[in-house]
Amino acid sequence: MIQLAKKYQLAIQASIDASRAIIDIYNSNIEVEIKTDGSPVTQADLKASEIISKYLSQTSIPIIGEERSKETFSVRSKWKENWCVDPLDGTKMFIEKNGEFAVNIAHIKNGKAVFGLIASPVRKKIILALKGEGVYTFNFNLFNDPSAWHKVSERSTMNSPAIIACSRSYSKINNPSIIEIESKHGKVIFLKMGSSLKFFELADGGADFYIRLDPTMEWDIAPGQAIIEELGGEIIDLKNGEPLQYNKRSLFNPAFIVKTKATLKA
Repeated sequence: MIQLAKKYQLAIQASIDASRAIIDIYNSNIEVEIKTDGSPVTQADLKASEIISKYLSQTSIPIIGEERSKETFSVRSKWKENWCVDPLDGTKMFIEKNGEFAVNIAHIKNGKAVFGLIASPVRKKIILALKGEGVYTFNFNLFNDPSAWHKVSERSTMNSPAIIACSRSYSKINNPSIIEIESKHGKVIFLKMGSSLKFFELADGGADFYIRLDPTMEWDIAPGQAIIEELGGEIIDLKNGEPLQYNKRSLFNPAFIVKTKATLKA
């Protein structure tokens, strides 16, 4: 049974309370505003951010988040650790009411994700990883009973055909990564899905790869990296082949590919 430090227990409770607030708004009339960068924001994003900040501020670890003001890199570069939070990943999916949205929380140490959780408000389910301790899934109502959590095993075999997770707007046109996968593994199937929920599929065997060329932010991917790496897989920068890093000068991620352990062995 996994033993979690108090800070991680707070993170889990924060994600559950935020998820419940998100669902309350999801089941009512959703009001949408447009931020200065052109992206949508709802009262659910803001309420979830408020709830999560209330919990995580008890840890005295600084927070980087989608709906928070960002410290300058001159300040952040001095941090040895930070929380990385997206209170509502998949706002567009939330607005469309297709259920494909999540709450993301990761703990970053020296640029690496050492803890990550993704909560699905619709499924009432969490997947989390702690470096060196494994990956677990559980329903919200089992939060206080870790002995009942399901430990996720490393996958030994790929799907046939291989399954590539991607965003709903994804196109394979002129994508060298797709060409490489098809040349090695043959025909592939695309699993189109919004938000970080793709990492549930990658962990549980519903997908083998995840490729992203369009911009994402650190808080979109950091929890998933903790999960995938703990299961023996990797998330790497498509340009340099190195693992993604966090709390960078730019909070944007480079184009990347996620490979499960099974694909690395194939």
